Amino acid sequence: MTTRLNHTKAYPEAFQIMLKNEEFAKNSGIETKLYELIKIRVSQINGCAFCIDMHTSDTRKAGEEEKRIYLLNAWREASFYSDKEKAALELAEEVTKISEKGVSEGCYEKVRKHFDEREFVSLIFLINTINSWNRIAISTGMGV
Repeated sequence: MTTRLNHTKAYPEAFQIMLKNEEFAKNSGIETKLYELIKIRVSQINGCAFCIDMHTSDTRKAGEEEKRIYLLNAWREASFYSDKEKAALELAEEVTKISEKGVSEGCYEKVRKHFDEREFVSLIFLINTINSWNRIAISTGMGV
């Protein structure tokens, strides 16, 4: 992908707002490995090579196992993701593809078995933040 423009230079104030969103999402209580797995999965769905590259690297630095990174796009079939992680990944997929069918009641119930109200909001905020980063990166042509 050819870089179209540098969004950080074109509108630094907008970039600073995104950094504040990122900082909030990062410190909202979601465990680091799950936080990064969600970022990778959302970026896979959105096809954002820049973010996939960045977050697979960050996930490795956080100590995640390679197989859990490699098989993330097949998390439903993999036995080494916990029910809690699977619920969060399902929510990440449904929120990312929200225009297709919304967030199902079944997904909501699965998530709420493992996350309280505050954590649910944290997940939604995290998912929306990485979706925003993906859309910025794709729209501006950020390459790997």
